[in-house]
Amino acid sequence: MEVTPALILAMWAAGMAGSAAVVSYWAIVGRGFNWLLSGIVVVVGAATAWAGDASAGAAATIAALGAGVFARRHRLAASLFGLAAVGYLVAAAGEGGVIQAITGSLFLGGMTGEMALGHWFLVDPRLPRSALRRLSLAAGCGLVLDVSVIAVLGAFGAGDLVLVGAFVALGALAALLVTAVWFALKEQAYSGVMAATGLSYLGVLTAFGVVVVGRLLVAGR
Repeated sequence: MEVTPALILAMWAAGMAGSAAVVSYWAIVGRGFNWLLSGIVVVVGAATAWAGDASAGAAATIAALGAGVFARRHRLAASLFGLAAVGYLVAAAGEGGVIQAITGSLFLGGMTGEMALGHWFLVDPRLPRSALRRLSLAAGCGLVLDVSVIAVLGAFGAGDLVLVGAFVALGALAALLVTAVWFALKEQAYSGVMAATGLSYLGVLTAFGVVVVGRLLVAGR
């Protein structure tokens, strides 16, 4: 496996499209959120198509664009986001394997989706916090699964102890942040959502660190 920008971008785009599909299916947000996520996914997806699997990436990007066009129709938008997620997963699997594509996308998508939806509380503070908790739980499951897959593939037996140490530290920090987001959402005041959203910024950064460094270890073992 070669760790390339196309691999990381494809997993991120798949994760964001998947999160957007779930949130749109829940029908708890207006069309503006679908427009926002569609725009972000299209930009990242276009970069994915340019850097890697042009056919799968391009098809997925068209589906994500369609989700923005039909943003008012939640079920249709959710279906198009879902198709986009599958397309980007195909692109990611071609770069680095199916299982790693799924776990990396789940982790990155859960964290990024939680952060994006947390910001949407500024638009509509009446949104249900349960949606944020579910996305945070998805990120936590993605973290556990991704680290487990990387470990099974022999990452901890790699010769580069610096990278191994960085991977362990990033994984521990990511777990701490996911937990902190979960407990911040238990705060009844609106400040709880603000704190969870702020923590998710750091969570996204550490998620990228875990995903990238873990795959570097697998590639170099």
